[in-house]
Amino acid sequence: MTTRRQLLALTAALAASTALPARAQAPEGPLRIVVPYAPGGSSDRVARLVADKLGPKLGLTVVVENRTGGGGRIAAQQLKATPANQSVLLLANPALMLVAPLVFKDAGYDPEKDFQPVSQASSYEFAVAVGAGVPVRELNHLLAWVRANPEQANFGVPATGSLPHFFGLMVGQKAGVKAQVVGYRGSGPLLSDLMGGQIPVAFDTFDALLPQHEAGKIRILAVSSAKRSPFAPGIPTFKEAGLDLGADGWNTFFAPASMPAARVAQIGQAIREVMQEPETVRRFNDARLGPVASTPEQTRRMLAAYRAQWAPVVQTSGYQP
Repeated sequence: MTTRRQLLALTAALAASTALPARAQAPEGPLRIVVPYAPGGSSDRVARLVADKLGPKLGLTVVVENRTGGGGRIAAQQLKATPANQSVLLLANPALMLVAPLVFKDAGYDPEKDFQPVSQASSYEFAVAVGAGVPVRELNHLLAWVRANPEQANFGVPATGSLPHFFGLMVGQKAGVKAQVVGYRGSGPLLSDLMGGQIPVAFDTFDALLPQHEAGKIRILAVSSAKRSPFAPGIPTFKEAGLDLGADGWNTFFAPASMPAARVAQIGQAIREVMQEPETVRRFNDARLGPVASTPEQTRRMLAAYRAQWAPVVQTSGYQP
């Protein structure tokens, strides 16, 4: 006959045997969003806008960490080894998840094997601009000027190996013109030289160029979106300006491959809810960024289409870091 003491001991043992695995699998600590770039940039702004709303949705603390170095590769290398019981996201862009693995012999991580998409967060466009002293006001005039002045045909980009760099090459290939790429250490120095006349043409993200365009210090000639931007409807798209070309960039949340599928689904759902809130939409629009909410599968399809469009451009460019 089982005594009361034996029954209590058996019950306790069963409870312990079921509780220990649950505790081992439970997430430990806050959710960390790692931004692989310095504070103040567009990726950092996106992370902090989402983090402010995401914590209450998940009922936990969300911390944004900036881990710089190696163009973001160091952060990716560190995060790929995250244990399954720790919650961490990487907010990455195409330079990190597409370009680096193509141009480095060993980037130290595999975007498709070491990470899994959670949700896209934002999209942004590229644009071409000229300094106020450059005597062109339309894209076709710029292309004619470049052909007539090959010795002056230089265009600046915020960084070599960046998406604006490859978009500039894409434009040149489409238009049948060649120009020398001049890389800068960020949008600030690039804009300073563009306004000062040290560089005649610049390719950068639309949100980086727009404030100085609005101030009359530079002129944006075309934007890479499929439709005119609601932030500056007077600027034509590349297609409207005569080049059948469109492209965009993105910021997307990725989780380490070790994160359980149920946790990915939970965090992804919370992010999508945050991205659809009117206040979030307003704050993203104020930052001249397009908010996006997507499921992991939708994000995976977007990434596949993006690689198909951009990988040939990167690979044929001959770019070496």
